[in-house]
Amino acid sequence: MTEHNYANRDGVIWFDGAFRPWREANMHVLTQGLHYASSVFEGERAYEGQVFRSHDHARRLIHSAGRLGMELPFSVDALVAAKAELLSRNDLRDAYVRPVVWRGSNEMDISTDGSDVHCAIAAWVWADPTPDLENGIALTVADWRRPPRSSVPTDAKAAGLYMISTMAKDEARRQGYSDAVMLDCAGRLTEATGANLFFVRNGALHTPSPGHFLNGIARQTVIHLAREAGIPVREYDLFPQDIRDFSECFLVGTAAEVTAVASIGGHVFTDRTVTRWVSTLYHQAVRDKGRYMPAAQLVPADIDCVA
Repeated sequence: MTEHNYANRDGVIWFDGAFRPWREANMHVLTQGLHYASSVFEGERAYEGQVFRSHDHARRLIHSAGRLGMELPFSVDALVAAKAELLSRNDLRDAYVRPVVWRGSNEMDISTDGSDVHCAIAAWVWADPTPDLENGIALTVADWRRPPRSSVPTDAKAAGLYMISTMAKDEARRQGYSDAVMLDCAGRLTEATGANLFFVRNGALHTPSPGHFLNGIARQTVIHLAREAGIPVREYDLFPQDIRDFSECFLVGTAAEVTAVASIGGHVFTDRTVTRWVSTLYHQAVRDKGRYMPAAQLVPADIDCVA
């Protein structure tokens, strides 16, 4: 992105139901969400002025907040309308949209009795380039593991769950990789630090079953589009030793879209056939007036799908 000081920008931010000047959308340092990770968020993309799957993101934000015991005073429709108005007021078309919910400064304790809940939405120009499907990125396997769902609310997009993602990605970059694949407590493959993981074998998609990691909206989109297009999709437990059995690998996420993976550790993926096709389906869907539309295309002739 071209501008990295997110505190000093022009424009407005939607904050607890009102639009505030960007530089005035602030909170106190003794905010409970800052100290005890009482915060959830969404990462969304607007294409040609409309947020892709905006209602689904709003539903998940409310669900995530509820999992942490925070009740939002805003409905799904109110959040969707706020995002649309925010894009309009900031004159944004291709943008990243970040709703966030947190506990405020009424209390400063691990207990949440009496704490106040706030919600804000910011949006800014998305200037990152489209992922390179030909060269792909190099991944390593992180030392940090995803905690089990018996320990954390893995179905919530909670800020605290991203602490190990930050540490894992920073370490991967120090080692010369772009990102890291994370395992769960049983040593199963889960996802990268902020995007879901897909493999290809014989034209079919293979992806880890969600449980100890978030079932991303972009992930759900790709699975639906692939199946609508006739590409088989299997969700099941995968382990690091299974990586060598696949011909392609890619990541899927709101920011990542469809990003080709060139290697994981010492294993190299040289094929991009299905990755390119899935990327085409995804980009057609997100640019169809911001709506989630089934894929109408059939699998290309050069893809021989076997589940």
